[in-house]
Amino acid sequence: MYFLGIGTVVNVAAVVAGGGIGLFLKHGLKERYQEILMQALGLSVLFVGTTGALRGLLSVNNSSLETQNILFMIISIVLGALIGEWWRLEDRLAGIGERLRSLVKIKGENNKFVEGFVSASIIIIVGAMAIVGPIQDALMRDPTMLYAKSALDGVICLVLASSLGVGVLFAALPMGLYQGVITFLAGLIEPYLSAELIFNISFIGSLMICCIGINMLWKTKIRVANFLPGLLVAIALTGILSLL
Repeated sequence: MYFLGIGTVVNVAAVVAGGGIGLFLKHGLKERYQEILMQALGLSVLFVGTTGALRGLLSVNNSSLETQNILFMIISIVLGALIGEWWRLEDRLAGIGERLRSLVKIKGENNKFVEGFVSASIIIIVGAMAIVGPIQDALMRDPTMLYAKSALDGVICLVLASSLGVGVLFAALPMGLYQGVITFLAGLIEPYLSAELIFNISFIGSLMICCIGINMLWKTKIRVANFLPGLLVAIALTGILSLL
């Protein structure tokens, strides 16, 4: 059964459930368990992104596979990355996170609660999946990406709650609001978008999710946030091609 925003609802439930389990693990998970869990989730995220990307790159013609949209992909990703690097989106998002972290450097009994809340909020909200996932949920009626994010966030909050406490669970509130607003806004503009445009936004967004999986598996540092303007480039390209 599908309803608009189900991906975010599942994501919120996963954060609460993961954090709740973490509260019972007072001494936290051993490092080797954390590592294997992140590798398993990284592999899952990589293939979620790959599946979405292949939908845009391959088509079936007379029982044979043919490639498509290769030039569209290159232009969207390359121009988007250049714009994102120019705007320094990754650095700006990291800067927001650091400023929030600095706010928790206070003395008092609630310091650990606030630290858990802020730390978890930054990790589960600041990122490409929190933007692309709700858009795909609203436009494609496909919450798969948010389901993958839910599994990832659940494990992250489990680990954080085991050491930082109940504050981690409350990170579900701003995340739910943030992703819910994106889903709602995407749903509002959907009637004005063509099926081709919706498909291309999802296609290019899936490529970015592949980068997240690569980062998790191989501990690389692809600046995924800097690729986000690629969605805008994809929108512009689709408009231009429709006029030709």
